[in-house]
Amino acid sequence: MPDLLIELFSEEIPARMQTRAAQDLQKLVTNGLVEAGLTYASAAAFSTPRRLTLTVEGMLDASPAVVEERKGPKADAPQKAIDGFLRGAGVSRDDLEERDTPKGKILFAKINKPGRPASEIIAEVLEQTIRSFPWPKSMRWGSGSLKWVRPLHSILCILSAEDGAQVVPMNVDGITSGDITYGHRFLAPDAIKVNNFEDYEAKLTRANVVLRADARAETIWNDATNVAFASGMEVVEDAGLLAEVAGLVEWPVVLMGNIAEDFLGLPPEVLQTSMKEHQKFFSVRNPKTGRIERFITVANRTTTDEGATILAGNEKVLSARLADAKFFWENDLRVATSEDGMATWVKALENVTFHNKLGTQAELIERMAELAGELAPMVGAKKEEAMEAARVAKADLSSEMVYEFPELQGLMGSYYAKAAGMSDAVAAAAQEHYAPLGPSDDVPTAPVSVAVALAEKIDKLTGFWAIDEKPTGSKDPFALRRAALGVIRIFVENDVRISLMPFLYRIGEIQFLSDFVEHVDITTSVAKEAVFEAIMSGERIPKLKGKDADARFEFLTEWIEDRIGVESPFGDDNPNLVVDEQGERLDYDQAAHNLLSFLHDRLKVYLKDQGIRHDIIDACIAMPQNDDLTLLVKRARALSETLKTDDGENLIQGFKRANNILTQAEEADGVEYSYGADVKFAETDEERALFKALDAAEAIITPAMEKQDFTTAMSAMASLRGPIDAFFEAVQVNSENPTVRRNRLNLLSRIRATCTSVADLTKVDG
Repeated sequence: MPDLLIELFSEEIPARMQTRAAQDLQKLVTNGLVEAGLTYASAAAFSTPRRLTLTVEGMLDASPAVVEERKGPKADAPQKAIDGFLRGAGVSRDDLEERDTPKGKILFAKINKPGRPASEIIAEVLEQTIRSFPWPKSMRWGSGSLKWVRPLHSILCILSAEDGAQVVPMNVDGITSGDITYGHRFLAPDAIKVNNFEDYEAKLTRANVVLRADARAETIWNDATNVAFASGMEVVEDAGLLAEVAGLVEWPVVLMGNIAEDFLGLPPEVLQTSMKEHQKFFSVRNPKTGRIERFITVANRTTTDEGATILAGNEKVLSARLADAKFFWENDLRVATSEDGMATWVKALENVTFHNKLGTQAELIERMAELAGELAPMVGAKKEEAMEAARVAKADLSSEMVYEFPELQGLMGSYYAKAAGMSDAVAAAAQEHYAPLGPSDDVPTAPVSVAVALAEKIDKLTGFWAIDEKPTGSKDPFALRRAALGVIRIFVENDVRISLMPFLYRIGEIQFLSDFVEHVDITTSVAKEAVFEAIMSGERIPKLKGKDADARFEFLTEWIEDRIGVESPFGDDNPNLVVDEQGERLDYDQAAHNLLSFLHDRLKVYLKDQGIRHDIIDACIAMPQNDDLTLLVKRARALSETLKTDDGENLIQGFKRANNILTQAEEADGVEYSYGADVKFAETDEERALFKALDAAEAIITPAMEKQDFTTAMSAMASLRGPIDAFFEAVQVNSENPTVRRNRLNLLSRIRATCTSVADLTKVDG
């Protein structure tokens, strides 16, 4: 069985495209071969900056002959129909077979398709692959019509077997296939003839080309760490940069250079970011000082001067880049330490739009400060410090350094806050308030950082919910799912207990103010801006404690008229309405509850990853205080652990049996059996034992629930499994004696009440 080797040799392929391109080459070619009847044992694809390579082992040397049966028209069909079928099937009338079917006599044709040589199929499949290759970007060159990511120079395509290798003949826009490849552009540029994959890889290695990307990455990392260690340094790990650099070179040569003394005072993150983004350099850190003092660059060749000229050029270019970074840093420090300090940057954000319906970045900051002040005492932070942190957390967005390197936002804010003489807590909040940015990121734990991070995310959620910019399907342009998960993780992982609904009701305030500015009759933009500024800043609208939409509307209307001197454009018509996903009009209360449901949905995803089923979470969401996410998670975890035990699992069966019997009886009798179970009417020992067990369980569950000790409460609930099982085995609930029947139904009601005081077990599967 022959092996196939393909190489597509071109100008440099962008590093970010190489891995995907190798995967696409393997998929397109192997799928095409299998569809044509050529099966194989294994396949592997590789990439370097100048080539895509595919090896397919254990392939058939020809596709098998097949007999295809095709159903035709009825035997008595018009001759034109039969002639058309004969032409389409490529057979004669004598080749047709007439068969009896439920629909009458039908003509069938057996079409013999002979096998085809592998080389013929490979040529067709590879040409189709080349012409339709899914590059993110491609180009044409010369006068041909072929498109490739960069000019394609040669096609190597050979079939190798024990008796030797043969070229698969093909021609794509004047590029003829062959058995020739080329080594390193500078170190070994001559043509190389190969006859199989092992020969190909070995000769490339001798020609200064490392074919495998993982081998290049391993060489780079090993050489870099060794050369740094020899100087008492360590390389800063960066997996993404390592993968990218491995795609830039075919023969990696690691060189370590120096950073000029003038730049060593820059923050290490600035040095690291500048070198990574502009030069693709690895940062080398002094473990004693924590400073970035050197860099690692990876050349694509060896030189007679052992890289001295390459390093000199790189150091010169790096100095020019770092001179810019130093200029930004020093300018920003002058602003941060000036009389107005970071307030200068916050003022500049008045001209930067956050969202056209939610105002500017400066207005966002004020909303965050108000929210952070409310949250601060609930998370153990000082109100004034949390509000100060919120007001400077996003100030660095106006700094020159963040304008140059947006990925440093927050981090630079912490440096500037420290330089301005602010507390360590305020500086930390500037860096940490964006966190967590992903499911694996750490959450902030310092109280001030927690308050500001929650304020930022809650404002985002309530704001975009108020203007009906909710996520739909896979679209989430404002990263609201990430914000919701961030809120959940900050609450749960810091064990913060807060009722969310009072904060979610901000939807009503935001939407009311947005509606006011949109509908009020103000002719000039200057006047309209003044109204909006008066609404959103200055004396803040007091926190609305009530949950009644009409009451809040009345209060806000009066506040608008008193504070601004403009009559409300709504009159007595409450505009407290937003639109849900189905286009139905909802009041603000309902919108807030919809947002809470969105948070619950994200919580299900969060807990599912921890092995907690959705039905268990639903059983806990159905209980009071479900806007306290930490409490909700504790309840769900306790219920999940309980249901993993035999007693817990079997208790669900007993509870559902009791609930079903009770529900059916209540529907049939038209009454509710929820009071009056008395042990004196018990006729069996099992009944009396159940009464006793319920008394004992309730004595534990009631105080445990008051303390929110769900583990103890659910353990006591699970202890009812045995008495309930015994009761149903020995007792007929629907006794002929009406008094006994009623007493037993009320006893079942006690079971339901006791069990559902911990969680709504009706929602648990089983």
